[in-house]
Amino acid sequence: MSHRIIFHIDLNSFYASVEAADDPSLKGKPLAIAGNAKKRKGIVVTASYEAKKMGVKPPVPLWEAKKACPDLLVREPRFPRYREMSAKFFEVLRSKTGLVEPVSIDEGYLDMTKYLYGKHPVAVAQSIQQEVLDTLGLPCSIGIGPNKFLAKTASDWKKPLGITVLRKRDVQRLLWPLPCEEMHGIGARTAEKLRQLSIETIGDIAAYGEDKLKSTFGSSGGRMFEKAWGIDSRPVDPESAEEFKSIGHSRTLPEDAVSLQDMAPVIHLLSNLVAQRLHKKYVYASGLQLTIRYSTWETIQRSIRLPYPLSDHQTIESCAKELLETSWNGDRVRLLGLTGIDLIEKGSAVKQLDLFSYQKDKEEWDRDEHVRQLQERFGPTAVRRGYYK
Repeated sequence: MSHRIIFHIDLNSFYASVEAADDPSLKGKPLAIAGNAKKRKGIVVTASYEAKKMGVKPPVPLWEAKKACPDLLVREPRFPRYREMSAKFFEVLRSKTGLVEPVSIDEGYLDMTKYLYGKHPVAVAQSIQQEVLDTLGLPCSIGIGPNKFLAKTASDWKKPLGITVLRKRDVQRLLWPLPCEEMHGIGARTAEKLRQLSIETIGDIAAYGEDKLKSTFGSSGGRMFEKAWGIDSRPVDPESAEEFKSIGHSRTLPEDAVSLQDMAPVIHLLSNLVAQRLHKKYVYASGLQLTIRYSTWETIQRSIRLPYPLSDHQTIESCAKELLETSWNGDRVRLLGLTGIDLIEKGSAVKQLDLFSYQKDKEEWDRDEHVRQLQERFGPTAVRRGYYK
């Protein structure tokens, strides 16, 4: 279709907004959602707009947030409640169009091209925004554009309770002057690399050239170039959220394994493969499932909940080894499989960081990110994290 009307709807400060909807005494007050609130430990994962105005900028350690805002109210996260409210939010969206694509617990795309019924897109967006606020008590921002990228960009511009239209003809005037990291999908590392090429703004990306971007960034360079020109052909796909309920790999062993030591290199390999695909699909795993097939062809599956939603290979490997140790009955093993389950879109997951070890976590993430960038550019087998006995 040559002309589409896409909405991107984003619930504002979702966790904090749910707490305020359930407890009206919290409305209009500086509020943070963080783990171990009583012990003053942990990281602020969401803050109300009142808290953000006082200098609370997630993710920050809770002690730092309290220093910036002494009157900060803190609540521990209630993930079952957030999932319940998310389900109700998407029920509202699906009552407006048959084309709804959830991308995380608190945001989604709507293709409204055939569902406006003669009404102006802004008027329809206003009615959806008001219904979500009236029925759920949750504020949201809505971006409207001819494709997913422009709609997503627009929804970020006015929060809370904003409605913004971003057309392709507005790209050069509104998008090009912005710093390159304002483009959805460009993180701090990519922005730093762009600046090394004297690329400061989104307009600079557009002017740099597609071939030159691809030579430096691979396929992501091509996507970067298209976005800079306001091009995004991805459809709103209601089934995409169901495609990756799990991500797994299995390996038949060259010889039957008779010890945990025999199986350790295979677990290491499977953990790396699962972590790579989790990263590629921009999701975290909330649990792991281990498959063991014995030489008798008896097959068992055992699963565990992870300590937090994650995608790093080291923690996956550690948990997989623990699961293997508790599940293996001592018989000869011919196949092992490892699957990340209960996937969560990145940006919707929380890790409870320890104030004494969060720097180590960051360093480990940086190492993994470096490996992933090399794999994206040179291929998945070009480099891998080493295995040590």
